[in-house]
Amino acid sequence: MGVLVIAEAGVNHNGSLLLAKKLADKAKEAGADYVKFQTFNPANLVCKTATKADYQKKTTDSQQGQLEMLQDLMLTYDEFVELKNYCNGIGIGFLSTSFDIDSIEFLSALGCDMWKIPSGEITNYPYLVDIAKKHQPIILSTGMCTNNDIVEALKVLKEKGAGKISLLHCTTEYPTPFSDVNLKAMCAMGDTYGLDVGYSDHTEGIEVPIAAVAMGAKIIEKHFTLDRNMEGPDHKASLEPDELKQMVCAIRNIEKALGTGIKQPAESEKKNINIVRKSIVASTKIKKNEVLTEKNITTKRPGNGISPMRWNSVIGTKAIKNFEEDDLIEI
Repeated sequence: MGVLVIAEAGVNHNGSLLLAKKLADKAKEAGADYVKFQTFNPANLVCKTATKADYQKKTTDSQQGQLEMLQDLMLTYDEFVELKNYCNGIGIGFLSTSFDIDSIEFLSALGCDMWKIPSGEITNYPYLVDIAKKHQPIILSTGMCTNNDIVEALKVLKEKGAGKISLLHCTTEYPTPFSDVNLKAMCAMGDTYGLDVGYSDHTEGIEVPIAAVAMGAKIIEKHFTLDRNMEGPDHKASLEPDELKQMVCAIRNIEKALGTGIKQPAESEKKNINIVRKSIVASTKIKKNEVLTEKNITTKRPGNGISPMRWNSVIGTKAIKNFEEDDLIEI
């Protein structure tokens, strides 16, 4: 199976089912495997007094608290039913991150068979238990985590019956500075935990997720939007549709380029072997029975004669016939 590409629509629909469907369309057009949203009941997710992150304050109404912001960004359960059916209809996988227990149960009833645990829930014991008991595949984001956080979360998930677990390296900042990406940590997680790893990207542009694929990522998640200039917390750190398409195309090309790991001539280059390699040839006229020496033989293209790697076995032998300059030597 190739790299799983998740186009993270998140809340970039701004609470509009119509925009959510348009995001699904663009994810499909870009070639993503899944379009992912976020399902939550704001009252179950945050306290009334919860403040917004700095990046959210910059991109939304600064007078709002986090609760009010989320209320403006949510879709209802009924709208998610329609949205999942729409995704099924256009042929793209539907995925949504749940942020509270009620939403987990709703998505389970909706028929979701894979779970994305966001970085902020990795220390939420009852949440982890509820998802684990679904006995289905889990993608676990690890933003803001230490190795100990990951170990403890994996222990809970495995003890409670989770299906296959994959880990996503992630930096929870929007946008993420390149200096804080630390892609090598993704590889280290794979070595440490023996699980498939991937990368959830919040940097600007598409370079880092492409690099992550080259380094072995099995899953790539990337935020996208219809328009970066829209109001909302995540638009500024998201790709626009054409950029998402470019990213997916680049990932698919990198998948092909990674190959098997076995060093051997590629089919496309075999035809060039004899053209660019050399053979042992006469550097001057040589008479039959004349001894072949460094003074009368050399190496030149093409490579369809005796390989220069046999040089020492040719030197000192006698010519089996007359050779003209540039003739391929035969022994």
